[in-house]
Amino acid sequence: MLVGLGSGSTAACFIDALGRRVADGLRITAVSSSIASADQARALGIDVVEQVDRVIDLTVDGADEIDPQLDLVKGLGGALLREKVVAAASARMVVVATEDKLVDRLGRGPMPVEVLPFLWETTAWRLDALKLRPVRRGGDASPFVSDNGNFILDCAVPRRRSAVRLAPVLEAIPESWVTACS
Repeated sequence: MLVGLGSGSTAACFIDALGRRVADGLRITAVSSSIASADQARALGIDVVEQVDRVIDLTVDGADEIDPQLDLVKGLGGALLREKVVAAASARMVVVATEDKLVDRLGRGPMPVEVLPFLWETTAWRLDALKLRPVRRGGDASPFVSDNGNFILDCAVPRRRSAVRLAPVLEAIPESWVTACS
């Protein structure tokens, strides 16, 4: 079986459990959505690859926010693009989360948007024009850099805006990735 491994605290619990099963003889190959998850999996004896020639059978990942319609926000850990690529390459995706991730509406916390360093300010201007008040994670002195070498712009979703309806608008910006999805 080819398994996609998510990132974050809940995914780390799943990877630990999967590692115990591998130690007991389960044979799987994994694709990880973050360097941290890949390192954790390898340390537990899980075979992790970066290239595959088929669909990922199942991906298990967490979420940062989940609303009553089961729409969700991911990416506060900074692995947005990789999480999205692994999810899109999967036949099936299961999201596991603790109760504290349940919210009445998406956007209570920051809406992370991963952007290329190239012309990142242009992307920030576009997000600002949408009244999302983007802030580069880590600030100017030490900006956070994703596993793919990109910046994260944390945005504030105005209360009157729907994060789910906003997602396709953000995805249409050529140099950005967002993981608000249904």
